[in-house]
Order: sequence, then C-alpha cells, then structure tokens
Amino acid sequence: MNNKKYKFDLIVILGATATGKTNLAVKIADKYNGEIISADSRQIYKKLNIGTGKDYNEYIINDKKIHYHLIDIIEPNIDYSVFQFQNDFKTAYNKIKSKNKVPILCGGTGLYIESILLDYPLNNIGPNYKLREKLESKSINSLLKLAGEKFIKNANESELNNKRRIIRYIERINQTQRKSKQVIKIDNPLIIGTNFDRSLIRKKIKKRLLKRLNEGLVEEVKNLLNNGISNDRLEKIGLEYKFVSQYLNNIYSKDEFILKLTTRIQQFAKRQLSWFRRMERRKLKINWVDNADFNTSCKIIEDKIF
Repeated sequence: MNNKKYKFDLIVILGATATGKTNLAVKIADKYNGEIISADSRQIYKKLNIGTGKDYNEYIINDKKIHYHLIDIIEPNIDYSVFQFQNDFKTAYNKIKSKNKVPILCGGTGLYIESILLDYPLNNIGPNYKLREKLESKSINSLLKLAGEKFIKNANESELNNKRRIIRYIERINQTQRKSKQVIKIDNPLIIGTNFDRSLIRKKIKKRLLKRLNEGLVEEVKNLLNNGISNDRLEKIGLEYKFVSQYLNNIYSKDEFILKLTTRIQQFAKRQLSWFRRMERRKLKINWVDNADFNTSCKIIEDKIF
C-alpha cells in the first residue's frame, strides 16, 4: 500500500527522444509505488518493437516488473487518435488510482501529454464522405492551405505529405459535434523534463540508431511488409519505418538512409523540445532535470509530499 499523501495527482516524465525518460520513470515508479502510462504515439502499436524503442527489460528493476499501460494495444494498420488516447488514459489512470498507486505519464508525444494536462475538449468525429470526395481532387498544397497554420506548424513530415491525414484534419475542423465528456481533470500535475545538451542528444540519437540496426531493425520492417503492412502505412508511421521501407525499395543506399534518418530524428527531437517550450508558455510548469538525474528528480517529488 502507498500511504504517502501527495500534492500532485499525476507525475509526468517528458523529454526529447533518446533522453532517458523511460529509465527515469521506471526508477521513480519503483521508489514511489507507481505504474507507467505510456505517452508514445508509436509504442501503442504491436510488432513495432525495435524501431519504437520498446525495451521490455527496462521495466524490470530490482527483480521487480513495473507495470505499464498503453504499449502494444493495437495492430499497426489501425489509426489511433488523440481522442482515443484520452479515453485509454482515463481507463489506465483510474485503474492505477484504484490500487492506491502513483500514475506516471511518460513519453515524448507532446500532443498526447498536452491533451491530458490541458483537458482538450475533443470530438469523436465520424467520416464526412461528401467532404472527402470534394477534397480528394485537391493538391497537397491546396489542402494544407485549408488545414491552416496550426496544422502545418504541429504536423510532422509524414503528416504534411499525407493527403488522408490532412483531409481527416479538415473534416474535424469543419464538423460541429457533441464534445467528448471531460476525460480526467488533472489539477496538480508534477512535470519533470529530461534535459540534455543538444549536441549530446544528437550523439545519443546516432548511437541509438546504429544499435537498433544491429538489433535487427531492417529485419523487423521486412517482417512487417511480409505480413501485409504496406509501404504507405510505414511511410505514415514515419521515421525509422519510413526510411527503412525506402531503403528496402532501393530509394536510398544503406549509408544514405542512415544519414538521412539520423538527421530526421535529430530534427524530430528539436521539434519535441519546441513543443515542450510551448507548453511552458501555456503555463505548464516543467521541472527540467539535467541528464535525467534520478536523485534530483526525487528531491522535486519529495517537495510535493505531505
């Protein structure tokens, strides 16, 4: 049983890719009797293991398995929305609280995290086939103009070139439906950010990519393709899966795809940091911890215990 009383209702561990978020979250969960809710938009998918960095052994500490939620929950050919994440978060959060444990939201998908902390009022909007038919004939550039600056600013590269995703966004902003019920009202989040020097993040990203390639990333993508996951779907999932798919289709040589992929992941990390800085401008206090230091993180948490 967890008999401590906390001044927060959720611990959030966020940071750019390759900054040790999961490792830190597992240590905190072990010390404070917590369970982890993943906020990773790709680890939700089954069979996407090496490319998304699922290291199941990382959840074992001191011979104890830390329970995690929202990893391996759907097949890779199925779309997953922020609306669905909110509702899945609610289920996991309530389950953790019912066991008198500390919920720890951990990940780098800023949109998922922000949707919980700022209580986004999202709609579960169904398809508008007439609108889709009208938009299908338009070019990517025309669709981006209709989607607007907000979409362009927050979308990743694959989304900016994905007609289906842009049309779906336009559908959302053109429909007025009943808002989703309030998911979970997080009044007092304790947010810890893993902070590394940017040059070090770039080095860690390159080292980690080479490690994943040695672990069988290319073979993982081959297996996905052999099991019916299309190249288009891998393009949509993005980053490692997009570039390995292109390499397998002889668009790039191995050296070219490694160089391009390393650069894109580094750019992705930069966008993540920009998103988190924007969260701070929206009055969400992030306690930045250098090098994902566990002891410093514990001091921040201890200050919030009665």
